[in-house]
Amino acid sequence: MDDPELDAIRQQRLQQMQGSNPEQQKAMQEQRQAQEEMKNSMLSQLLDQDARARLNTLKLSKPEKAQMVEGMIIRMAQMRQIGDKLDDASLVKLLESLNQQMPRSNSTVKFDRRRAALDSDDDDDDYGI
Repeated sequence: MDDPELDAIRQQRLQQMQGSNPEQQKAMQEQRQAQEEMKNSMLSQLLDQDARARLNTLKLSKPEKAQMVEGMIIRMAQMRQIGDKLDDASLVKLLESLNQQMPRSNSTVKFDRRRAALDSDDDDDDYGI
């Protein structure tokens, strides 16, 4: 039932559906990695140690926002708007201006104590007091 020729055709078809062969995928991965290294190199030249630490902390909590800030900093450097290294205070000002421009999401968290069975009124009866 298993025909090796049929399996080879299926494998080839699967690679075509994925859009590229393994060599192309590897080349694209290497290109992405090189771009990431170049970006990190530029940021280390543009930010002092405290600002870089703040940006890394932001990257952990809000990766999309951190990418946007990194892009802004690199564009500002390319347009020669940054003279010296940005310090932590300058980065905070940049983040505050960005926060004012971005729309806020109105997310709320509701906790229903009755469903969670955490009502403290019932605790007296459970212990026989």
